[in-house]
Amino acid sequence: MTEAAQKANFVIIRPRVTEKAGLLGKSGIYVFDVRPEATKAAVAKEIFEFYKVKPADVRLVNFPPKAVFTRGRRGRAGGGRKAYVVLKKGDKLEIV
Repeated sequence: MTEAAQKANFVIIRPRVTEKAGLLGKSGIYVFDVRPEATKAAVAKEIFEFYKVKPADVRLVNFPPKAVFTRGRRGRAGGGRKAYVVLKKGDKLEIV
């Protein structure tokens, strides 16, 4: 999703492309990065609008920021929220 889409108050930021997400995708569970204020209903609504597939279940998970140490400075990196979207058997999402 582009920056223009993020500014337009979309809840879903981008699909989360990781090894774990790829393995879950084979079993009908898709993972997305979402805004911290996202709700299950809002995520389900946007999945239906973008992909024309109604999710069977949506689970939201918060993940904390990590402490990092780079070039002699301490800081924080990451943190946010992700959504696990479960589809009915036979439904698929085309994520490029």
